[in-house]
Amino acid sequence: MNARWPHLLPHHNRFDYRPITRRPDHLWPNGARLAVYLGFNLEHFAFGDGLGARIGPASPEPDVLNHGWREYGNRVGAWRCLELFDTLGLPTGALVNTALYDHCPELMRAVAARGDELIGHGHSNAERQGDYAEAGERELLLRCAARITAECGTAPTGWLSPWISESVLTPDLLAETGYRYTLNWCHDDQPTRMRTRDGRGLWAVPYPQELNDIPMIVARQMDAKDFATLVIDNFDEMREQARTQPLVMGVALHPYIVGQPYRLRHLRRALEHLARARDAGEIWFTTPGAICAHMEALAAQQPGVFG
Repeated sequence: MNARWPHLLPHHNRFDYRPITRRPDHLWPNGARLAVYLGFNLEHFAFGDGLGARIGPASPEPDVLNHGWREYGNRVGAWRCLELFDTLGLPTGALVNTALYDHCPELMRAVAARGDELIGHGHSNAERQGDYAEAGERELLLRCAARITAECGTAPTGWLSPWISESVLTPDLLAETGYRYTLNWCHDDQPTRMRTRDGRGLWAVPYPQELNDIPMIVARQMDAKDFATLVIDNFDEMREQARTQPLVMGVALHPYIVGQPYRLRHLRRALEHLARARDAGEIWFTTPGAICAHMEALAAQQPGVFG
């Protein structure tokens, strides 16, 4: 037998284990028990280089098939999605690559004009953040915040890494560069307070990897109608679960996927279901930044309980 056994496995030490059955209770605004948000991913990819989701097998660069499929989202799909969101009166948390400000500024102006929350999502999704050294990662975070602030007048408070790729220092660097929450971690149905080396801490707001069109439609080859049913079923179940404790449900969308007409038709059905629950006062339809702000207020009121 290994002389070192038993031993503790490596741990991130960002937060402690705490089962969902042993959490403090609270209400979301308007007395809601379930907070729901849309994570609307707006991304730009380098032509002839770098990473990117694929609808077909990778080809030698320039990979026109897959690059063109992704670019459809910025030219067409995003606009169709915004029309749908406007029809239903739904806000979004827009996860933006800052390269879009140069590539398609009209789209970025349209999102800002809706009043959507702008969330840092790197400069381009052709790159993986975990490949950066500490100085380069810090510069990335600062440059993205500066560009969003310069364009819309408000600094982003949240971050989702391109490809959800982190270094071991990412939560520390986020806190040190002024971000207040991350969407990188998918470990819970409630916000979690993470430890950082400067003591400021960072909120982890739940971001979905199941209610997410890339892993479900692209990776698992799920049909659009089944993805819409998945969203509805997940919502109905969480609405039941939230009767006993406050929960967060996010839906992650990419316009080059759900902005395709036949998929948008089914997304419409799912979002209409959520909008009816909102109109009935059953849920808080919100943004990740508002969820973070609510948790910060609770932590300030009860520091030993929340945060």
